[in-house]
Amino acid sequence: MENIFRWVLVTAIAPIAWGTNYFVTHEYLPAGYPLYGALFRALPAGLLLLCIARRLPRGAWWWRSLVLGVCNMGAFFALIYVASQLLPVSLASTIMSATPLTMALFAWALLAERPTLPVLIGAAAGITGVCLMLGAGATSVDLRGVAASIAALLMSSCGYILTKKWGRAASPLATTSWQLIAGGLVLIPFAVTIEGRPPSLDLPALAGFAYVGLIATALAFTAWFTGLRHLPAATVGLIGLLNPVTGVLLGTTLSGDMLTVPQLLGMTLVLLGITLARPRRETTVASPVAEPPKVYR
Repeated sequence: MENIFRWVLVTAIAPIAWGTNYFVTHEYLPAGYPLYGALFRALPAGLLLLCIARRLPRGAWWWRSLVLGVCNMGAFFALIYVASQLLPVSLASTIMSATPLTMALFAWALLAERPTLPVLIGAAAGITGVCLMLGAGATSVDLRGVAASIAALLMSSCGYILTKKWGRAASPLATTSWQLIAGGLVLIPFAVTIEGRPPSLDLPALAGFAYVGLIATALAFTAWFTGLRHLPAATVGLIGLLNPVTGVLLGTTLSGDMLTVPQLLGMTLVLLGITLARPRRETTVASPVAEPPKVYR
């Protein structure tokens, strides 16, 4: 039980860090450059993690890193960047709150992790809680932002489950670095062709990208994939609902407002949902024969 609690805490680092990402992107990063925004987020963070992990992919992990890099990093970051610029935080977070259900469905299809009744009840409670916290949101909706959010939701959910299915050949630090680098490299030709020259960055934008890259990307995704290695996918998806909780707390703190009764009730439902889906024991399986580490000099 102590080990499970530890992995839940480690996993929670990711959605808490991501909860600040919408605000930083919307307030400090240049609008109109989703591809460069995703590139500046992914590639430096991946290179930093690779320097720490000091291990290169082997065998099938070259193409797996490319697939996961596109789903989890490159295309996902670009879509989230678009959603952050076109939608209010409340609406974008509400759409992404369906992650526990989509991850549970992909896990059922790809990992034979059949969703249990507590997981389904927990997901329903968590999504209801997010809707209560964030309310109705905007009076007008940009359908491009909605489409970007839904595409990001489906692509990342599939990518996370594939990472869980494939991700035991190396440490989460190494596999995360490979995905980030692959996703960043794939973005380069599209960014140059579609968006032309990179945007000029002032000091707040540079600080924003530094925060997003180090905290909301390198640290967050390493924690997230570590959680996926030790916990059921549906549980990890529900822990991800701490993302909008963090967003609400950040918003009320910055605005100086008090939390409303619906927001408090919503947070309670989210925490209840996570508790209901908590596994009774660790679900890690025996690792395959480990490949010898490949250290580059």
